[in-house]
Amino acid sequence: MTTIADLSRPLALLRLLAADHPTLPAPHVGVSPHRPDCLQLSVHGDLGVFEAWREALGIEPATVRRNLQSGDTTMVLSGFGTIADAKVELLGYSRNLALVAEAAA
Repeated sequence: MTTIADLSRPLALLRLLAADHPTLPAPHVGVSPHRPDCLQLSVHGDLGVFEAWREALGIEPATVRRNLQSGDTTMVLSGFGTIADAKVELLGYSRNLALVAEAAA
């Protein structure tokens, strides 16, 4: 059984990020007993916020993956890193702007 103490690394990282980056827009935060060493941050609708968090977390742009979902209508960016002994997963969800531009043409 996973205890709350087992979640201490991602929770400590969340506290560190709040102290070091208090002006960044708030992401959705996830901590799970299924991945007790990982802090998941997700942003929706604004890839500029994703980019700000990517820079703050030190995730290299070349390592960010881009996928499509929901019939290619949603673009998903994902980046991974390790900070203060905790894994961090950054996810960004946005409308697929290429599909929107194609529909408008």
